Amino acid sequence: MEVWNSTLGSGFILVGILNDSRFPELLCATMTVLYTLSLTSNGLLLLLITMDVRLHVPMYLLLRQLSLIDLLLTSVVTPKAIMDFLHGDNSISFAGCALQMFLELILGGAEDLLLAFMAYDRYVAICHPLNYMIFMRPRILWFMVSTSWILASLSALVYTSYTMHYPFCKGQMIKHLFCEIPPLLKLACADTSRYELMVYVMGVIFLIPPLSAILVSYTLILFTILHMPSNEGRKKALVTCSSHLAVVGMYYGPATFVYVLPSSFHTSKQDNILSFFYTIVTPALNPLIYSLRNKEVMGALKRVLGKYIQPSHPNI
Repeated sequence: MEVWNSTLGSGFILVGILNDSRFPELLCATMTVLYTLSLTSNGLLLLLITMDVRLHVPMYLLLRQLSLIDLLLTSVVTPKAIMDFLHGDNSISFAGCALQMFLELILGGAEDLLLAFMAYDRYVAICHPLNYMIFMRPRILWFMVSTSWILASLSALVYTSYTMHYPFCKGQMIKHLFCEIPPLLKLACADTSRYELMVYVMGVIFLIPPLSAILVSYTLILFTILHMPSNEGRKKALVTCSSHLAVVGMYYGPATFVYVLPSSFHTSKQDNILSFFYTIVTPALNPLIYSLRNKEVMGALKRVLGKYIQPSHPNI
């Protein structure tokens, strides 16, 4: 109990990817650029989908949720990492560590489930276009969104509470970019083997079934696309689906490596790099992947800009 009170009072020290880098200044500048890009691109996508009624369809309403999650996820991790490096102070309080872990688990879990629902949306749109507005009616759409948030929140609450109840007496240094379960458990001075199995089960539940659903959805989509009579229709479907698959690969790949593979297959340094990728790099690239090759989004951007940037006519 004394160790617990000591930990509660003193907090932790985050020793993340910036501390291990040979060029920390360059990496910090890269993180700053990526965070700025993430704020700008996700914020713009949120604005466009909200303001343009032509984008008020299930695909883009789900994309709006993804942009919101990415915006929040990178904001939970990146600003603190940058400011810690600039101030030379990597400390984080016990409560701050718990909050950061809780938010990261909510947002990460919600994104896992949301990407599966987005794959189902594309499956219905391409394989059952005539029934699309039946299978993706507003009630089902909001059921998908609420399910993602509720399940992720409940899981995050349980795992954060249980993780932070351990006494930590093996030091204060968390060798990670942010407070995450696996590196924090290495500091616990109690037997965590059973709990580590529970964390593994959580990773499997939140990653493998959604990923399997995504792969099945896109396999069925691919078969449908190959039988499309129109070259234009095939091209549009392939562009949309390739964007989705790129996002899925960037998120599920690192997350699966960290949470599903046994710890003996990866080091803390590898986990640091992968966490940097799915909390900082992926949120910055997601909106660019979705928007740059998407005519509807670019059209919405032109319409919104056209409303507020009117050409000036000189008086004659």
